[in-house]
Amino acid sequence: MVFMSYLGSAAFYVPLLLALFWCVAPRLAARAAVVLLFGAVVNALLKLVFHAPRPYWTDPNIRGRQSLSSFGMPSGHAQNSVAGWGFFAAQTRRWYLWAGAVVVIVLIGVSRVYLGVHSLGQVLAGWGVGLAVLVAALGLEPIVVPWWRRQHLAVQMALSLAVPLLLLAASWGALRPLRNWQWPQAWAESIRAAGGVTDPVTLTDSAQACGALCGLLMGVSIVAWRGWFDPGGKAWQRLARLPVGLAGAAVIALFEGTNLIQAFVVQAVLVLWVMAGAPEVFVRARLAARPTPSLTRAGDDRAGLRQ
Repeated sequence: MVFMSYLGSAAFYVPLLLALFWCVAPRLAARAAVVLLFGAVVNALLKLVFHAPRPYWTDPNIRGRQSLSSFGMPSGHAQNSVAGWGFFAAQTRRWYLWAGAVVVIVLIGVSRVYLGVHSLGQVLAGWGVGLAVLVAALGLEPIVVPWWRRQHLAVQMALSLAVPLLLLAASWGALRPLRNWQWPQAWAESIRAAGGVTDPVTLTDSAQACGALCGLLMGVSIVAWRGWFDPGGKAWQRLARLPVGLAGAAVIALFEGTNLIQAFVVQAVLVLWVMAGAPEVFVRARLAARPTPSLTRAGDDRAGLRQ
């Protein structure tokens, strides 16, 4: 159950998407990252709206097998499972891959109930939110992406900042009713008994998720404008990208903190490095190539080719 729960966590998705983006299929990984990060922002917002307890906080007969101090409604793991595994299943028509995705999604939800960190209702809500995010993403992609590409890069960058800030403002509005909120004694004791801590409720998680979304949108815009890199190459070139990219990410992560602005900016810069900075280093270090058209029409310019 712990392993199945891991398959619905950021600890699983982040390394997977990093390797997929840098070494295998950058466009596919970028699309999946947009779905999952937007879902993460929505989940952080809804957790503040509902501020519902986890089962082991309120029921002494339930053993909490993970020490968590975030609210439980809706289940982020269940939501991620539908949005993430569902997205990859949607890229194929093979029935056995769909069936495999459904089995994983169900088992991830079951694992959250078994571990005592979510109720069945919270898991069902997570599945519902994840399905809504996935359907919205797949339905709007053919409309939003072409429109986004037609905008000037400066407009794309402005929108990349404005959209996450609007979502963060919504989270701030959801937090306002909890300004003077105190942990109920029974909840606090259960959290501490499981090894957790009852920190004040803040916007740090929302700020980090919104900052990451900002960096992702900016990074994808820059890469599309500059020209996507070729993830191919020899095996050693692909493998060498990982330590190079991770080294840069580790340096940026050193500045991470709980201050609202700092949390937003550091996550934005971190994901911007992943999406645009590291690929540029790969190309310049000859660990990757940037394919260019071998033949151009009269009147073609560099800006046009970048589109």
